[in-house]
Amino acid sequence: MDELELIVSRRRQEAEGICSFELARPDGGELPPFTAGAHIDVYVQPGVVRQYSLCGEPGDRRRWRIAVLREPASRGGSAGMHDEVKPGSTLRVSTPRNHFALVPAPHSLLLAGGIGVTPILAMAKTLHREGGSFEMHYCTRSPGRTAFLDELRAAAFGQRARFHFDDGLPAQKFDADSVLSGAQPGTHLYVCGPSGFMDHVLGTARRLGWAEERLHREYFAGSVVSSPADTGFDIQLARSKRTLQIPADKSVLQVLLDGGIDVAFSCESGVCGSCLTPVLEGTPDHRDSYLTDAERAANDQFTPCCSRSKTPVLILDL
Repeated sequence: MDELELIVSRRRQEAEGICSFELARPDGGELPPFTAGAHIDVYVQPGVVRQYSLCGEPGDRRRWRIAVLREPASRGGSAGMHDEVKPGSTLRVSTPRNHFALVPAPHSLLLAGGIGVTPILAMAKTLHREGGSFEMHYCTRSPGRTAFLDELRAAAFGQRARFHFDDGLPAQKFDADSVLSGAQPGTHLYVCGPSGFMDHVLGTARRLGWAEERLHREYFAGSVVSSPADTGFDIQLARSKRTLQIPADKSVLQVLLDGGIDVAFSCESGVCGSCLTPVLEGTPDHRDSYLTDAERAANDQFTPCCSRSKTPVLILDL
C-alpha cells in the first residue's frame, strides 16, 4: 500500500466535537483519485493508525477532506487529531481504498448517523454530479452536533437531504420502517454511523425483505469481542508449513506478528479488512464488522485481528 506525506492546509470546526481537516501535497501537486465511499489510513502518532472516510468532492485532485469526531474514550486517534493536528502539520497517510463503493442502481438511499455522514456526503456529491436518483437521511442528536449542516442545506442537491434531530419535534424523527418500506423497487441502501443505528436500519431492511445484495454498510469502529469461554486453537500455515498455537488471551494477528509472519493490518478491530486472510480448512469464529453475512457463511476468509476458530485447527493460506 502506497503512502504519502501530506500537509494540513485547513482545519475547520464543523460541529460540536467534530473537526474537518483538508490535506494537500506540500508542492501543491495532484493527489491520487478516489471514489465516493473511500477511506485513508492516517498515522496520527507512532503506533496509532486510524481510518477516516474522504468526505470532499471525489473529483478534486488538489485536496482531500476528512472529518473527525472527538471520542470521549479516545485511545489516541481522535484526541490526537483534535489536540495536535493544526494547519501546517504534516501527516503520513495511505492512498485511498474503497470497501463501500456505490453500485449502479435505479435509486440510492443514503442513511447517515452522526459522523457516519462522511462517506455518505461524498456519495451524495457523486450521485448529484452523475445525475443519479437518490435521497439522503441524516440523523444526529441536535443541529449543533450536525457536521456539514449549512453545506448540505446550501448544496444543489439540498432538497434531497432530510435531517432528523433527536431533540426535534416528533414529526421529523427518523422512522426506518416508513423510509425503507416506501423505497422504490431496485433501490440500494447505504448506511454508515454508530453500530446501534446501523443494526437498527439493517435489521429493519431485512425484516421488510430487502435482499442482502442491496444492503451496503460501513462501520467506523469495532470492538474486539472476547469471551470467558474462549479457548486456544492451532493455525497451520499452508505455504510455510508452520503450526502456531493461539492462546485464549491472544489474537491470531498477535501470534502471527510475534512469529515474524508479515501480515498487512490497520484497525486491529475487524472494521477495515486490511488483514483479511484466506482460510483453506477449518471454521472461523467471525467477530468482525467487515464481512457480509454471505462472506462469513462461505468461511473461506477471516480477519485474524479479532476473529477466532470454532474448530481445533484453522489452515491458512500463508
